[in-house]
Parts: sequence; C-alpha cells; structure tokens
Amino acid sequence: MNDKKALEIINKIFNNVFNQENLFTLEELFKKFAFDIKLPKQVLDSTTNEPTWSNSANSPKFITNTNMIKKDTTKGWMLPKKEINNIDQIIEIWNNINLTTTERVYDSINVAKSDTIYSCENVYRSNDSRACKNIVYCNSCGNSEYMLASQRSGNCIFCIRTNDSQNCSNSYNVICSNKIINSLFIQDCSDLYECMFCAHISSKKYCIANMQFTENEYYTIKKAIINWLLNS
Repeated sequence: MNDKKALEIINKIFNNVFNQENLFTLEELFKKFAFDIKLPKQVLDSTTNEPTWSNSANSPKFITNTNMIKKDTTKGWMLPKKEINNIDQIIEIWNNINLTTTERVYDSINVAKSDTIYSCENVYRSNDSRACKNIVYCNSCGNSEYMLASQRSGNCIFCIRTNDSQNCSNSYNVICSNKIINSLFIQDCSDLYECMFCAHISSKKYCIANMQFTENEYYTIKKAIINWLLNS
C-alpha cells in the first residue's frame, strides 16, 4: 500500500459519490475530510529509531509489531534476575521494557501507516478496523469497502465522512443513519435515496432539507451542491 494506491482508491470513491474525479492531494484530502477522525500518528521505534504509526501516540516508547516479534523469537523478552533494593529500580526496568507496540496488523494484506487492523485489504492510515477493503483515513469501521474519512460505521460502500451509520452507499456526510443511498448531508435518517440536507426522516427520495422536490429539480440542485462542496 502506498500513496499512489491510496489516491486510486479515493478516485473511485469520488466517482461513485460525486461523479467527478478527485483533484485533491492526500494532504488536502486529510485537511478537508479527515481533520477530525482519530487516526494513527507517526512516532519512532525506540529500538531502531525508524518511523512507525500508532494510535497510542501519547505513550513514551514504541516498538513496531515486526520488531517486537523479531525480538521475541530471537533474544526473548525475559531478563536475568537481579537484586531489587527499591521501587525506583523496578520502575526503571519497567520503563525500559514497556514499549507500546505499533502497526498491529493481523490477517491483513497491503496495509500502510495504520494500527490495529484485522482481516483487511488495501488500508491506508486507518485505525481499529476489521473486514474492510480499500479504506483511507478511517477509524473503527467494519465489513465495508471504498471508505474515506469515516468512523464507527459498518456494511457501507463508497462513502465519505460516514459516521455511526450502516448499510450506506455512494454517500457523503452521513451521521447516525441506516440504508442511505446516493445522498449528501444526512443525519438520523433511514431508507433514503437521493436526498440532501435531511434529518429525522425515513423512506423518502429527492428530498432537500426535508422538502420534497421533483427528480429534475433535485438533480439540478445536487450538481450545484457538489460544485460548492468540492470548490469551497
């Protein structure tokens, strides 16, 4: 997994959500869409001084999962017994061996700059996710594909900034909702198709700000909204 692959994934997401190519860099995407997502931060491996990524950036010392396993299978982590005269000695030894493990990736392939990833494929700078494919800047997502800057969501595909939601597709900025398709700016809704700026409604289509529009009216306004969103 690398920057180029991450941008390819994001471009597919943009085409499905906005029907447009992505023209942003990874840094611009982070600032515009993932600014408030809990993501792994870059730290240094205390044993090698190499850069690594952790979701526990406040810990004092780190070691990559690979280096932790390497030491476990070679030298081991046990120490020779020595006389202990005071608690300060114990604390000093504890500080030397208490390294926070980083880049914990299990049963996954093609993962970069991520931590606590389980059974995933093609993951870029994401955290605490499982059974996902093609996700970038995501936290605590599951059973989802082609997700950007989303968190605590499951069973979603082609979504950007989808939070605390499930069963969503081709949508942007969905919060606490279920079964949302081709929609933008949705909160606390269910079973919506092609709606924008809606809250607390269900089983609707072509609604904007909880008002019913014709299909033609809706798509004209949606085009303007997407242009405003991507160029503001």
